[in-house]
Amino acid sequence: MYDLAALGAWAEFAVRWLHVITAIAWIGSSFYFIALDLGLHRDRNLSSGADGEEWQVHGGGFYHIQKYLVAPAGMPDGLIWHKWQSYWTWMSGFVLLVLVYYLGAEFYLVDPNVMDLAPWQAVGISLASLAFGWLAYTQLCNLFVNANQTTLMVALFAVLVAMAWFYTQVFTGRAALLHLGAFTATIMSGNVFFIIIPNQKIVVSDLMEGRTPDAKYGKIAKQRSTHNNYLTLPVIFLMLSNHYPLSFASEYNWIIASLVFLMGVTIRHWFNTHHSRQGNPHWTWAVTALIFIAIVWLSVAPSPNQEAQRVARFAQAEGFEEVHEIVLGRCSMCHAAEPVWSGLLWAPKGVALETEADLTRNARAVYLQSGISHAMPPANLSYMEDAERAAIVAWYKAAIDG
Repeated sequence: MYDLAALGAWAEFAVRWLHVITAIAWIGSSFYFIALDLGLHRDRNLSSGADGEEWQVHGGGFYHIQKYLVAPAGMPDGLIWHKWQSYWTWMSGFVLLVLVYYLGAEFYLVDPNVMDLAPWQAVGISLASLAFGWLAYTQLCNLFVNANQTTLMVALFAVLVAMAWFYTQVFTGRAALLHLGAFTATIMSGNVFFIIIPNQKIVVSDLMEGRTPDAKYGKIAKQRSTHNNYLTLPVIFLMLSNHYPLSFASEYNWIIASLVFLMGVTIRHWFNTHHSRQGNPHWTWAVTALIFIAIVWLSVAPSPNQEAQRVARFAQAEGFEEVHEIVLGRCSMCHAAEPVWSGLLWAPKGVALETEADLTRNARAVYLQSGISHAMPPANLSYMEDAERAAIVAWYKAAIDG
């Protein structure tokens, strides 16, 4: 008899594998065609009537590529459509969302400490938010149709920041960041399904019926492809984030998610500028590094409220008074504002362990250095006993579990 749990796990694995495979295909083709379009030589009077051309070498041969605007004179044979990569990436991702987050809502989607939702309510919010993403983005594109594209991207960024905050107010941190990725991926796949491919079909239909295609359809399709290009890297980060608690378990997770979109812009700006032969703006890597450093800092930075709660938790945990006495007797002769141990002029690494506040602030270090290891006191110069180390471990675990 088959183990249903094992079958479920393998089904999830299979869908995840499909999702990764199709995503690689979609992202790869997207990056390739954007780079190709930016790198075309458009300063040549081509006899074919093409807008631009480029020579490339790969796999032991040479490729001569030409792009036509709006279209060639006649309908070519064997036309290849790049669309199924996008469709299957979104469909497999949605199935994965159902298998992991909808069917496992009580574990992965709902956190009663954030918002006490019934599973069906959380699933409903999830579905509604994905639909809202496409509708809001479409409205922005219509509103800023004649504006500078930077203005449109700033407006979209504002929506993404608002959604990052919203998701962290209703779901678990893990689900919040993943949903922001799904929200963005829905916009990207919607661009392909609702705009890019239908516009291309209009052009193909015109060619087949002998009409001259309108250039606006190709222009709109290219605009949406460019948007997808800049959104791709943040989506990858957000989809991987569920494996890294530092990215989603911080109180500042919505700010972290927002900054990830800025990193996506700075990284793609370098590549797109390079591919268009307009230089190598290396400053973008410095900006990316600074943003990433800010993300790392935010991932471990406690809020004032968190700090107060943490101090209270350790101070109120069972065994605190006993551990404080142990630390005073075994550690504070060195770890003090004015150490009394011969030869020490200041506390090692600046860590003082004289007051109750000192102990709660450095609880983890005391647990690691003197509880589960014998690193401190060095060479056990103050003769800390095993029972005292056990008391430190018990106190720390009581605080964490409580």
